[in-house]
Amino acid sequence: MKLGIVGLPNVGKSTLFNALTKAGAESANYPFCTIDPNVGVVPVPDERLDKLAVLYHPKKVTPAVIEFVDIAGLVKGASHGEGLGNKFLSHIREVDAIVHVVRCFGGTDVIHVENSVDPARDVDIINTELILADLELLERRIDRTRKQAKGEKSALTELAALERIQEALSDGKNARSVSLSEEEKVLLADLPLLSGKPVIYCANVDEASLSKPAEENPYYVSLKNFVEAGGEQAEIITVCAGIEAELSELSEDEQQAFLAELGVTDSGLAKLIRASYRLLGYISYLTAGEPEVRAWTIVRGTKAPQAAGKIHSDFERGFIRAEVVPCEVLLEKGSYNACKEAGLVRSEGKDYVMQDGDVVLFRFNV
Repeated sequence: MKLGIVGLPNVGKSTLFNALTKAGAESANYPFCTIDPNVGVVPVPDERLDKLAVLYHPKKVTPAVIEFVDIAGLVKGASHGEGLGNKFLSHIREVDAIVHVVRCFGGTDVIHVENSVDPARDVDIINTELILADLELLERRIDRTRKQAKGEKSALTELAALERIQEALSDGKNARSVSLSEEEKVLLADLPLLSGKPVIYCANVDEASLSKPAEENPYYVSLKNFVEAGGEQAEIITVCAGIEAELSELSEDEQQAFLAELGVTDSGLAKLIRASYRLLGYISYLTAGEPEVRAWTIVRGTKAPQAAGKIHSDFERGFIRAEVVPCEVLLEKGSYNACKEAGLVRSEGKDYVMQDGDVVLFRFNV
């Protein structure tokens, strides 16, 4: 999973990225301090792995990971190359989803590129640049598809979908606000629309707002109203990039104590990871043994052979069956053998749809 962190300059993108990844990207108080995208890989916290490690004493514990890409600040005119915009937009095309950081705190200590704090305006600036870039790409695709549509039924279906998206973009709406049939999604799968990517709006609030209901922050309310008015199926979470930076310097126990002192239960990283999994429809299944305990990320609805293919293509090609036990059952019984003796290990075939937290042993032959 690759998430691109975007937003206007100086809204807290690089500060948040540093805190999430401890990668040390420069975060100076001026625009364009991040020219090339910084990349950091973050392990997904999963207490099930820790508990399985107690059972198996493995040589290695491997969590699922999320790759964060810190993309330099966009400004008005980015779709036409302003502020190195073309380069930045190309980096967005490569990610699975967008984390759009929006400034939701006041004060003058941090310079705002637009000289005032207005979340709705700031989101609109970024969305407009993505939409303008998409319109240019879409026009070329429509011209090509229109020529094919004279003799191909599928091209006619594609053209109708493209024109609906074009109409929405022309009205200032994001491509993700357009409903598509499964057939249309397949036909447009190779069309990398920036405004079609799933998005998490990350409201960067001040420390005082963290322990209060989000609706008490007027900037957050402005952001929420704007997003809902646009008809987007988007996640909105609150973080305080400054607090996340402090948390990143602490041990796990110290982090929990600090969060309790602030009156909050979750770090911004935990909220962002959960939102990412929900947004992209991901779950994790687990494999456990003496060599390694590991989490594997798959799309919800994935069947057993394709899940096995995440480990190795031979597992999918030679799939025989999956021996499955829910993680909570395994932990309750204390061992895989105890689960087998109790008849709690299921033998599942090619049509089995994997569930979050399944502990699996794949049988295969090639």
